[in-house]
Amino acid sequence: MARAPQGRHERARLAWLSLWHAHRGRTLFRGPAVPPSDSTPHVAATSADLPALDVFVRDAMARQSALPLPGHGDTLRRWRHLADIAAQDVCGIKVLEAHYDALAILDELGAAERALDGALLHAVWAAEPPDARLTFTPGADGIGTLDGLKAWCSGADLVDAALVTAHHGDARVLVQIMRDAPGITPVPGHWQAVGMARVDSGRLAFENVAAVQIGAAGDYLARPGFWHGGGGIAACWFGAATAIAETLRRHARAAHSPHAMAHLGAIDMALSAAASLLRDTAAVIDLEPDAPHATAITRVRSVVERAASDVIDRVGRALGPGPLCEDAAHAQRCADLTTFLRQSHAERDWADLGAAAQGRDATWRL
Repeated sequence: MARAPQGRHERARLAWLSLWHAHRGRTLFRGPAVPPSDSTPHVAATSADLPALDVFVRDAMARQSALPLPGHGDTLRRWRHLADIAAQDVCGIKVLEAHYDALAILDELGAAERALDGALLHAVWAAEPPDARLTFTPGADGIGTLDGLKAWCSGADLVDAALVTAHHGDARVLVQIMRDAPGITPVPGHWQAVGMARVDSGRLAFENVAAVQIGAAGDYLARPGFWHGGGGIAACWFGAATAIAETLRRHARAAHSPHAMAHLGAIDMALSAAASLLRDTAAVIDLEPDAPHATAITRVRSVVERAASDVIDRVGRALGPGPLCEDAAHAQRCADLTTFLRQSHAERDWADLGAAAQGRDATWRL
């Protein structure tokens, strides 16, 4: 690939530095960053009167600018916080989980200072479909340029910055961009979702966009935290599923229907088992933080995905169409979580679990 003229890189470098310094002095929060009390769990919203997504996300960041890092002894508390937010707003946690994941990635790759103590709302755009590819061309001072297309850019209309995967020759690199950098253009028509409709996750076109490489080539996928972060997604699914289950548990007529009680009992079994596995997996990560625990993460994601899908189905079977047609918050939550759950790899993950089980000498022992 021919090298771009030096002037192009110099313009990108100066644009990046200008944006970076502008963001460093920017006040984003509406109040002091006060961590929530662990003794007072969030209560799921019961009406459609949720705040605008950007307000919800910024207020959540103000309350908790950062979470305990995975693998640092407090992974379960991190996951509990993600689950609490998910119970309030599934779209909100979609944006916030990526933000907190970005902070963990920057820390793990030795670039924690680029998080500015969590003051910039970050996204992580790492999907690599064959028809959307970004090319990174290094330049001076570690500041290069991005060109091409990126798909699945969740929260593109909300975030301040993003960690983005791109290609440099045969290698895959991770770079940081400012969302308002010159040269980024939304591609219309690529986000037609009903569930997760509020989290614009379409495509962006990049042309000579200033970007700073984070870590060495290949580091993003090679780090243990790549897998640990997948457990955080499972915690989000779990939290959203508990909010849907509460619709049945609190419904006035549920106690008078043996069928509804049977469904609630099945939900209790599924969510209790999922919660137990989430707790166990968090403990394993903290015990051996330098190991990826790929099989354990795949297992917990798969178990939680099945439990959450079962919750959506059973609440609908127990209560009929009423809540889906008359309770806007419940209907939206079910639609959002149904879309979010498809972030799982479904049967591919199950096949990996089967292969791992077949390769072990000892399985399924207490």
